Amino acid sequence: MKIDVLTLFPEMFTAGPMEVSIIQRARKNGLLDLRVHNLRDYTHDKYKTVDDRPFGGGPGMVLKPEPIFEGVEALKGEKTRVILMSPAGRTFNQSIAKELAAQENLLFICGAYEGVDERVREGLVDEELSIGDYVLTNGTLPAMMVIDAVTRLLPGVLGDDESSVDESFSQGLLEYPQYTRPAEFRGRKVPEILLSGHHAEIEKWRREQSVLRTKERRPDLLQ
Repeated sequence: MKIDVLTLFPEMFTAGPMEVSIIQRARKNGLLDLRVHNLRDYTHDKYKTVDDRPFGGGPGMVLKPEPIFEGVEALKGEKTRVILMSPAGRTFNQSIAKELAAQENLLFICGAYEGVDERVREGLVDEELSIGDYVLTNGTLPAMMVIDAVTRLLPGVLGDDESSVDESFSQGLLEYPQYTRPAEFRGRKVPEILLSGHHAEIEKWRREQSVLRTKERRPDLLQ
């Protein structure tokens, strides 16, 4: 998969989560082609201006349409899906991660300040995504979170592709409790069923635990 990111803060990527762990390995193995682009590179004045005051008044600054249009048009291919990270977007979840993982090329626009000129939404964007009902300094961190969730679903990234199947939200439920050695720790024992070797019964127990945990903590998922 090829992913392009258009942001005012590319340095957040160079020393951040995109340079370690699973994402780093996916990039080294050629499973993910991640390229980060500075929005200011698509300006033409000596100050590299990317924002201006909003028409109609109000606080803060708004990202101008010209550099965003020029950047997207320079980077976009025939099969590119353009995504704007925005508090007004569809709330990101595991189902959307699977949907995006099936794409060949994603291009993320990271908003900042008071947002982007509305003509960017109207003329460029295929999808708006939000990571939750709160506001961050800019859209770069949210883009990283989406990229992380999508990358780990790409074939070969996790080594064992079954690893992502039983995770929370993959089946619409929270994941069941996990245990490892020792079988007893400070008086707390691993459930006997997990030590029994009866795989069918273990799967049944895990399913029941997933439903119970989801009912207790995220009943909205069951609905």
